[in-house]
Amino acid sequence: MTGCRIRVIIPAFNEARSIGLVIADIPEGLVEEVVVVNNASTDETERNAVAAGATVLRETRRGYGQACMAGIEYVEARGTDIVVFLDGDYSDHPHEMAELVRPILTDEADLVIGSRFLGNRERGAMLPQAVLGNRLACALMSRLWSASYTDLGPFRAIRLDSLRALEMVDRTYGWTVEMQIKALKRRLRVTEVPVSYRRRVGVSKITGTVTGTTKAAYKILSTIFRQAISDRRD
Repeated sequence: MTGCRIRVIIPAFNEARSIGLVIADIPEGLVEEVVVVNNASTDETERNAVAAGATVLRETRRGYGQACMAGIEYVEARGTDIVVFLDGDYSDHPHEMAELVRPILTDEADLVIGSRFLGNRERGAMLPQAVLGNRLACALMSRLWSASYTDLGPFRAIRLDSLRALEMVDRTYGWTVEMQIKALKRRLRVTEVPVSYRRRVGVSKITGTVTGTTKAAYKILSTIFRQAISDRRD
């Protein structure tokens, strides 16, 4: 894919300390635009993102998937070929983005998942509950859909036309797993590439609290079983 237009969507909730670092590490010249979706932050996330050169959207309805949806609506209207999703907490390594999108640029994949389990993961970067949750979700997808996923990593790239075909609906924690299951069901070409992962800046809003961990686990598992039930009905 020559002349490919790439845009980055970063959902962000109270990431004032890290958002500038994330944007600064995105390879220069690789992407058309960095879009930060300020998901009802109460700190200086928006101001710091603008200062770092990003376009900032405001999405007051809370939810990771909700923020992603707002970003997708924006990039769809601006001529985009590939969408990269990236967290705003600086746990991912944005400078690895060229390797993430390469399988799409060479027409070998439609969706690329950055796998933290295949790459270099800093000790303590993923809490035990996050590791267990990822492994359980991937095991279930393997059992139900013969998937070969190793991770639900948020650092991922997808062709915009493929993303449209998935008809995503989740607005919260089930976003990543819904995308991966639907990619299998729609027979997209999916691959994983190793990515590095480090301790995030600040405390995770999900795995950093008991409530967040419980909600995320419930949402991910319910999304998997809902998709499985849908398959049986079909």
